[in-house]
Amino acid sequence: MPATTTPTSPLHTWWSQRPPAAGAAVMATGILSVGFHQTGYETLSRIALALACAAWLALAADFTARFLLDRPNWLKQAATPAALTAVAATTVLGTRFTALGWETLAEGLLALAAVLWPVLLLAVLRHWRRHMPGAVFLVCVATQGLAVLGATLAAAETTAWLAHVSLVFFWLGLVLYVVALPRFDRSQLARGAGDQWVAGGALAISALAGSRLLAADSPDLYLWNDDDYGVLRTVSVALLVLDLAWYVVLLLAEFAWPRLRYDVRRWATVFPMGMTAAAALSVGTVVDVSWLEPLGKVLLWIAVAAWLAVAAGAAWTYTGRGSRPGTQAPPGPGAGVTSTTRR
Repeated sequence: MPATTTPTSPLHTWWSQRPPAAGAAVMATGILSVGFHQTGYETLSRIALALACAAWLALAADFTARFLLDRPNWLKQAATPAALTAVAATTVLGTRFTALGWETLAEGLLALAAVLWPVLLLAVLRHWRRHMPGAVFLVCVATQGLAVLGATLAAAETTAWLAHVSLVFFWLGLVLYVVALPRFDRSQLARGAGDQWVAGGALAISALAGSRLLAADSPDLYLWNDDDYGVLRTVSVALLVLDLAWYVVLLLAEFAWPRLRYDVRRWATVFPMGMTAAAALSVGTVVDVSWLEPLGKVLLWIAVAAWLAVAAGAAWTYTGRGSRPGTQAPPGPGAGVTSTTRR
């Protein structure tokens, strides 16, 4: 009898081809939820949070299944910078849950991220090289994600030790950014498939972490003396300025070298856009710079437009209607993440 062929659904096709970079979709959607909450669009914030949670649960199930059933492939993927999206996505969701008053759930996510962070970080650092794509900055993003969530929980629960630990992660994240910068392939500005934006997004989440550490200081939780507060304030503002400079450079590069075809790494474009908006809103509130609020709102809606465009591209591609060269995700797990993008 002739062999039968099992029909393959678009969802199954996406699932089988999903590289670790798809975790950036959770990060992008989660940070939009945070941004909507900051600007008072609570209904939109909860819709985005629900979508991010659903995607996180699916990716967590896949992460666990691969660890248990396909350990060699899991270890191979864990060595790519994009694997750190697992940590970053978890901390973004935890940050939003804290704002909802769900501290216990947020604490659980912080503990999970803290356990994953050293395992994945060491695996990634052992395989670092020169001329890497923008995903190299995820070492900073994941570390600062822990700082953001830790500082947010410290403020919510009036816990001084957690704020001080978060400060350590904040400075460590900046060190990792400096170390990653020489390894970033500058040609990615012209050829990158989307994750080149993480070069700026890492600074955005660093600025957000600094603002959350500043916000954690209060009469009930005296954390920083005047000198410490001043340094943290100056560094947070400087990080936001550098992030905005990266934003302009990256945006101009998109116009100079248009890349309109869908790629799963485009989610790593949306996340830095949304994170820049959230950072501008948060830093503006803490340092009392009024013009940062309207700027943050404008940047948020730009990020929303980018999210919709990437989501439409994903739907078009994985329903089969957009399956032409250059529109699909990399063909194998981790492809396009560990090597320089080829266009």
